Amino acid sequence: MAAAAAGGPGPGGGGRRGARAAATNILAQLRHGQLSGCGLTRGAQITEALLKERDKQAKWNGIPLLLQKLYEHSHPNSDFSQCQSILKEISPLLSMEAMAFVTEDRKAAQESTFPNTYTFDLFGGVDLLVEILMRPTLITQKKKQKISDDLIKDCLSILYNTCICTEGVTRRLAERNDFVLFLFTLMTNKKTFLQTATLIEDILGVKKEMIQLDDIPNLASLVSSFDQQQLANFCRILAVTISELDTGSDDKHTLLAKNAQQKKNLGPSRAEINQATLLNIPGFIERLCKLATRKVSETTGTSSFLQELEEWYTWLDNALVLDALMRVANEEAEQSSTESSDESGLANTSTRTQLPQSMKIMHEIMYKLEVLYVLCVLLMGRQRNQVHKMIAEFKLIPGLNNLFDKLIWRKHSASALVLHGHNQNCDCSPDITLKIQFLRLLQSFSDHHENKYLLLNSQELNELSAISHKANIPEVDAVVNTDRSLVCDGKRGLLTRLLQVMKKEPAESSFRFWQARAVESFLRGTTSYADQMFLLKRGLLEHILYCIVDSECKSRDVLQSYFDLLGELMKFNIDAFKRFNKYINTDEKFQIFLNQINSSLVDSNMLVRCITLSLDRFENQSDAKVAEVLSECRLLSYMSQMSMRMSFLFRLINIIHVQTLTQENVSCLNTSLVILMLARRKEKLPFYLRTLQQMEYTEKYPGFILNNFHSLLRFWQQHYLNKDKDSTCLENSSCISFTYWKETVSILLSPDRTSPCAIVSYIDEAYMDIDRDFSEE
Repeated sequence: MAAAAAGGPGPGGGGRRGARAAATNILAQLRHGQLSGCGLTRGAQITEALLKERDKQAKWNGIPLLLQKLYEHSHPNSDFSQCQSILKEISPLLSMEAMAFVTEDRKAAQESTFPNTYTFDLFGGVDLLVEILMRPTLITQKKKQKISDDLIKDCLSILYNTCICTEGVTRRLAERNDFVLFLFTLMTNKKTFLQTATLIEDILGVKKEMIQLDDIPNLASLVSSFDQQQLANFCRILAVTISELDTGSDDKHTLLAKNAQQKKNLGPSRAEINQATLLNIPGFIERLCKLATRKVSETTGTSSFLQELEEWYTWLDNALVLDALMRVANEEAEQSSTESSDESGLANTSTRTQLPQSMKIMHEIMYKLEVLYVLCVLLMGRQRNQVHKMIAEFKLIPGLNNLFDKLIWRKHSASALVLHGHNQNCDCSPDITLKIQFLRLLQSFSDHHENKYLLLNSQELNELSAISHKANIPEVDAVVNTDRSLVCDGKRGLLTRLLQVMKKEPAESSFRFWQARAVESFLRGTTSYADQMFLLKRGLLEHILYCIVDSECKSRDVLQSYFDLLGELMKFNIDAFKRFNKYINTDEKFQIFLNQINSSLVDSNMLVRCITLSLDRFENQSDAKVAEVLSECRLLSYMSQMSMRMSFLFRLINIIHVQTLTQENVSCLNTSLVILMLARRKEKLPFYLRTLQQMEYTEKYPGFILNNFHSLLRFWQQHYLNKDKDSTCLENSSCISFTYWKETVSILLSPDRTSPCAIVSYIDEAYMDIDRDFSEE
């Protein structure tokens, strides 16, 4: 077999071409053996003479021979003493390729091959290193083999470099559950922590099945052994284990597909089980809150971080960050050394060991990013109330408030934090990512939860109480019950600080969307007049209208977030409509506003719902102030026209279909239902249905709207009458009981063709198409 592989002299077998063919034959046989389990499966099975003969022509750089030596010196009874020196020879050959991959030439590198890492894997290097690492766990002798920390570090670094460069290696390692769980045990050793964390994250990123944290040996003691720096790095790994596996953008998933998936998954998902596991670790949330809120001056010493930087090119996918850090360090070190005397050797030494402030800040930003992400995911999980209670108790919100100006929304120099190859406003910047993660956390924290008032300070809470007293309405229970010892301190609370930066944000800023979402979440839930007035007094409505009308915002995402916020801010609030009319004081401005609404009803439908609900309430009030605003407000006058409401209703039903319903556009269905519920209250439901029928005929397509609406309502019943579905959001946002929602849908879906409120009564039999099973389409 060896002779055949060698490709001896014969026709076409001589010279260089024969050597190349032989090398190719060896590679082919190795690859075939690894796939089939027959024949050659690792390089150690090939004779040393053959490997030496073919090494130079095949450009293997001696890797197969080194692996053969490594195999011989790593047998079960060896002391591994020779292994380290062999790995020291192999390591530089692979690390150069890995460095090429993660630097500026990344794209070019991805398009090329990596002969050293490929050769290393092909000749069994990856499997051999896994064997070496796991050897102590597989031996039953009383005296376990001891592998040195340096040997473990070298094995892990080589494995990581091979994973980076050679396709399929990471997936192969991910399939070995025993190895993945074993890696976690290596994290107890501070000397090997960084390399282990790096490799684990890479493996978990491609693993098909999420690991179960419960399977990790002694997880609680492992986490408690971490210092704060290690815990922050560990959060990056945890992020993969507690987030639902991403199979595309959440908003783009159809609700049909989601509902079908939920029926298959009857129990909690692995991500949810992992979240519960983390919450059961004593002190875990408290330590995360401390990490998230610690100041830069409280961070650990310089030396440990500088030591960590030596290998940061492999640290959790942040090569570009290292590039930025090292550039800043060099700039500041050069500046310091030129300012000091050339005769002072001590001064020059200190510039090399003292960590620049800008690097400290970058370091802290990278850590806080990971911690805030984990807290955010836990806040949105099944144990939300438990998490809320913990992070309130551990004063996360006041702590973030104290960091707001100096770290989260600080003014930074252009040179300090811009990554190489990027600009200051690039979304890849850690500075920008931290801001977005912070805003997402605020959004999750405030959304439909009474703890949202912790975003204010004591004076601002007193202001809410004063607003309620002045309006002669009861105070909100949650305001009264808020523990004043847990709220923000200082002159301003977090919400007020957020409003201030929001109003200063440039028109093209990527933060506008997230800022609006965070403020809107504070208003969500049962409408609070005091909350609305608190924000109105700070000029929020005028700012939103400026962005929508005067700057004529073009971003669909930003527009949607502004419309949603405007809807929550104005709902049932006559003062808000008065302010609106004062700002939109010309027909030209009002037309621009309407054009923005009509440009995409999917984006603006929540505002349409707010105006419709508010108009209905105002019309039923006998207050003189309300009557005055009703007669003067352009927006209310516009919506009071039956033709306008019918136009909105027709278009809302027409732009959605059961097969295309998503979490983003299902609100259009609920807004159309709100319009019809209000009509039903006034006994005008038959008139609305008849008008829809007439509009169909005008469009020369009888039945196309009403058949579609019938299917949508059948889906609505399936979706919202599910026992796991929370209906309080629909009730709170509309101030209409869920019972009335259900009754209205049942009446509309009645099969009785003689009923004046049934959709089928308005579809001619010739155009009837209501019995289709949309779940199978």
